[in-house]
Amino acid sequence: MEEKNVVQTAEQLNEALQEKKEAASYVDFKMVTFSLADKDYAIDIMYVKEIAKAGRFTYVPNTLPFVLGVYNLRGEIIPILDLRLFFNVEVADQQDKKLQNLLILTLDDQTFGLVVDKIDKVVGVQKSTIQPPHPLFADINIKYISGVVENNNRLYVLLDILRIFGSKDSNENKEAAVEQMAKNAQMPAEARTAPSAKTAASAGPAAPAAKEEPANLDIKFIAESLKSYKNFDMTQINENWVKHRYTEWASERGHDKTQLQNSEDADAFLSKFYSSFTGTWWSKDYADCIKNLLPENNAKQIVVWNPGCGGGVETYCLACVLKSRYPEAKIRIYAQDVDLLGVSNASLLSVPAAVEGSWLSPYLTKKANGESTFNQEIKDSIMFEYHDCKNTNVLPMLDVIFARDFLSFLDVKSQENILSEFFEKMKGNGIAIVGENEIIPMSYGFGEISKGAVTAYTKD
Repeated sequence: MEEKNVVQTAEQLNEALQEKKEAASYVDFKMVTFSLADKDYAIDIMYVKEIAKAGRFTYVPNTLPFVLGVYNLRGEIIPILDLRLFFNVEVADQQDKKLQNLLILTLDDQTFGLVVDKIDKVVGVQKSTIQPPHPLFADINIKYISGVVENNNRLYVLLDILRIFGSKDSNENKEAAVEQMAKNAQMPAEARTAPSAKTAASAGPAAPAAKEEPANLDIKFIAESLKSYKNFDMTQINENWVKHRYTEWASERGHDKTQLQNSEDADAFLSKFYSSFTGTWWSKDYADCIKNLLPENNAKQIVVWNPGCGGGVETYCLACVLKSRYPEAKIRIYAQDVDLLGVSNASLLSVPAAVEGSWLSPYLTKKANGESTFNQEIKDSIMFEYHDCKNTNVLPMLDVIFARDFLSFLDVKSQENILSEFFEKMKGNGIAIVGENEIIPMSYGFGEISKGAVTAYTKD
């Protein structure tokens, strides 16, 4: 009997050992490893299209400091970004003819190259072995690190490519908020509007509080959902629009199906929020409307702030309108966004054939490949910058602030700070243009002028 137990125990040990070996050999995450300043880093292999060596990139003027230029990758023109410069890592002087180590990445249907010191190899690990990031592990901002992992006695810092180069929404407190939203949506209307029996009993004989209208509570739940799913903050800036949109929404969906269950619902709710020609080429009528709002200004230089510029389409339209309105002045536009790929590619923007014969045609020129792009004067007037406007904004006094549909996607405190900056940095004869469904509260001291659907704010 004892001998049998010994045999069974040995078999169990062998099975356990085998399971341990299989677990150790199981790989569910692969990463491409490389070095920056003699430190080991890694990127999820799913974003890496290929690795290459290249040099003599075509310089593009008026771009971000870490944009080395563009490169012809088998007929596809892609931007080349120096990851060392982006992270402020010291870079030794390079000879023009020296080939650089490139990681060719594809993200959101955009292809671009990253220059690194040295590309090492592909490493397979288990996801469970990836540890949370810690600021001591690298010389870069912790928000760009998704984790650290050890392999063969080497510690790799795993970069969060989506956070660095994508326009991913913030996930702070998102899971908890979504869970709470789901609970709220599942509650019957009576439960959302009336106090529970337990609460009522504990309240004693005090006079009953006035009930809050169901519609008001529904709007509160919608506001929470918009903040969670889309970082849209309901404040004085957009509250009137949200309430008006809720009335439409309830009519479309039915009063018992008004809650936003997911990101798609939030997109549908916000679909009518955005201003005319958002992210697209302006029509002549809209361009004329903006032009007519611009005040008389004899300054030799017109300085403009365009926070939330995205991929630059509207910024170019704005630059052309400004040049038409102030033909003798030098135009300077500070166009800023946290969409790194958007602002990096903005200077390479081509104009589609359908737009070539429009009001924009006086400001266009032809590339060598026959595509149309903006002339050098328009390009030189715009400084595209990767910058979070919630941080310090070092800007000169401004003639024009163009920030359509920008304020609503900031938290309340940032909205207050930015609006204060608008007033402080805007010249006495300047104007600020915000989204068509946004208003600047009177408490900030602005007056209003309107042309059609567009309103501009001035200093009283």
